[in-house]
This record gives sequence, structure tokens and C-alpha cells, in this order.
Amino acid sequence: MSQEAQKEKSMILQKEMVEGLFNDLGKAKELGKKVCYTFVPGNLSELIRTFDMLPVYPEINALQSAMRKKSAAYIKEAEKHAHSEDVCTYVKCDVGMMMKGNIGPTGEKLPEPDILLLSYTGCFTFMKWFETLKREYPNAKVIMIHTPYQENAKMTPEMVQYMVKQFKEEVIPQMEEVTGIKYDEAKLKKILALSKEAEDWITKIFDTTKHKPSPIDAYFAGVYYIGPINIGFRGTPEAVEYYKELYSEIQERIRLGLGPITPEGEMKEEKYRLVVEGPPNWTNFREFWKIFYDMGAVIVASSYTKVGGVYDLGWRHDPERPLEALAEYCMNCYTNLNIPQRIDLLSKCIEDYQADGYVTNSIKSCNSFSAGQLAMMREIEDRLEVPVGFIESDLVDPRYFSYSNIKNRLESYFQMLAQRKIIEKQEA
Repeated sequence: MSQEAQKEKSMILQKEMVEGLFNDLGKAKELGKKVCYTFVPGNLSELIRTFDMLPVYPEINALQSAMRKKSAAYIKEAEKHAHSEDVCTYVKCDVGMMMKGNIGPTGEKLPEPDILLLSYTGCFTFMKWFETLKREYPNAKVIMIHTPYQENAKMTPEMVQYMVKQFKEEVIPQMEEVTGIKYDEAKLKKILALSKEAEDWITKIFDTTKHKPSPIDAYFAGVYYIGPINIGFRGTPEAVEYYKELYSEIQERIRLGLGPITPEGEMKEEKYRLVVEGPPNWTNFREFWKIFYDMGAVIVASSYTKVGGVYDLGWRHDPERPLEALAEYCMNCYTNLNIPQRIDLLSKCIEDYQADGYVTNSIKSCNSFSAGQLAMMREIEDRLEVPVGFIESDLVDPRYFSYSNIKNRLESYFQMLAQRKIIEKQEA
């Protein structure tokens, strides 16, 4: 009973945080709060908090709409208004939601933005998305930050300074103008110290999959774990408390020798350990996850949980270099890494977490993830001689989720993994 109570505590903490944010957004005008729409990769949530603004993340709105089975209607609404079938479905879902009243997950209307803050990180679509939102919200101030791409696999001092100059000359003055609040570097440093602490905890949490059996699923459950760190709570005492509690619960699972918790309860046996590349499908999230756990497959690492920042290799926000740290963070998101960096990172995950295989979920409408995925898969297969699998779905458009196709492909893949394990056993 105590273990169930422990598990429940972290879930309650997260629920309270998320509901609190959306309730505050519903009362933003009464609270006298300015609202900043921004994106998860490269988000400057610490700077937004320094100016006491409330954040809204359009792609989070889209995925939550999909999980509540509302995305199909929103997408159709956007397509009625000339948004092409080939446009990112996060965009169409968000635009359709806005056209149908912009009601958030708690049933309250989301406020209009005072600032549209784009810290461009590897996804060209973000720019077109905010152009669309600017047409709908003409009174919002657009702040664009250009984030250099890690083309040569490193962040140079010149790149950092290029971004710091933008913060000092463009971003901060405009935030001061909109909010009427003066920039307070001491306040930002305190927030960044909490960010660093939360990043330490989330890294420890994802590192627990080195245990056999893995106590967590780092993809399907992992997307819940990254929630607070990606939707504006990084840099808060609440996030630190949540991750401490979650880590404590996971340690108890390790002590008891338990595997991950699935929507249908305890996973009985860990047969296969996988690394997954690409976002999950949100419209059929539970069905998608069930295919894996029915086969005894646990995802021990995934690229999608690094979309809001890559902490595995030791990078942290540095409160003593506040603006430089924000610049490095923007450049250090998964979608801002070049293809060889992504291959190296995923290969390291396969080796460090002793994965049996590697699966790519290619997303029809997401170029920032899908570009290069096949080449990455082949390189990883050749380099590590690891069995690879390839499936296709979409983010939030149910028309592009074929349960039978995905199930058939994965069943064939798991048969191959099972055969390989038999051969390895015989050779041993």
C-alpha cells in the first residue's frame, strides 16, 4: 500500500502544477499577468518567469487536445481555412483550437498572447506557425531569437555571444516594455539555480533504466516525466520537489525489483530493451504503448524526451553565467543537433542502457524529426549491429495512425529480436 501511495504523490504534484498554471492562465487578466506564447525546444522559461509572465506552449495544447480526442475536429477546422494536409499537425490542431474558442485542458479559455516569443531551434515550421498566430493576434509583440544550428557539432564562444547580444538588445528590452518590469539578473540567477537542480534530478531519473528490469519506461512514461521541466516549471521549487519525489518512488521500485507501471498495471516481465527515435503518436497513445508492453518491450531511452534539452552529457544551466546559459540551452536541444550528433547520442544510449534494439517512429508531418531518420537508422545498425525497426504514424492526426500496420510491423520486429536472442543463447 505504501508504494501505491508514494506513486500517487508525484502524480498529484504534477497534476496540481499543471492545473494551477491553466487556472492562472484562465484568470490572467484578473491577476494582472502578461502572457507569453512560446515553444518547448529552446524555451526561455526562466526569463519568462523573471518578468512574471505566464507561458503558453502551442504544441502542448495540441498534444493535450489529441489525448482528449479533440484534435481531429481542430485539424479539420484549420484545413477548412486553407491549411494544407502537409502542414505540421501540431500547427493545424493549435490553429483549429484557437478558431473554436481556444479552450484549454481545464475547460477555461486561454488568454491572448502579449508576446509571441520564438527561440528558433531546428524547426523551420515554428516561424510559419508564429506568422499565422501574429495574423490572429495583431496586438501581440513578436520577439524572434535566432539560434545557431550546431552544424559543426559544437557551440562556439562566438555563437554564444551572438545569442547573448540578441537577449541584451532585443529580447530583454521588449520584455521590459511589455511587462513594465525591469530586468533583474539576481532573480534570474536564483531561478537558474533551481533549473540546474531539476536537471540533475531528471538525469538521475532517466539513468535508472540501466537497472534490469528497468523500473520505468523512458518513452511512454518519460513524456509525463518531462512535462514539468518543459511547460514552464523548470526553475521552480515545485519542479525540484516533484522530481525528488519521483526519483524516490523509482528507487523504491528498484529496491523491490519491479518493472514499469503501464496503463494496465505492473509490467510482468521485461523481454526486450529498446531505444526509440521520434515523437510518440498522441491520438492513440494508450493503444500505441500497449503494443509494446504486451510484447514485454521496455523503452530504456528515447530521443523525444530530449527535445526540450539534452542533459545526459552533463550540460546544465549555469546561474553564474545567466544569459550565456540561456544561449547554450537553446543550442543544446535535440532538434538543434546535427545528424552525426544525434547518431552518437542514440548509439551511446543503446550501449549505456544495454538495449536489444532500436526503433524509429517516423512522423508524417514533422520534418525536424523525420529528416535523416532512415540514414540515422542504417548508420546505427551498421555501427552497433543492433536490430532496427521502422514504423510510421503522426503526432495528433488520427487519420495517419494505422493500428494494424504498426502492430504487424512491430510483431515482425519482435519475432526477429526473439530469434536473435535464441541464437545468442546458443552461441554463449
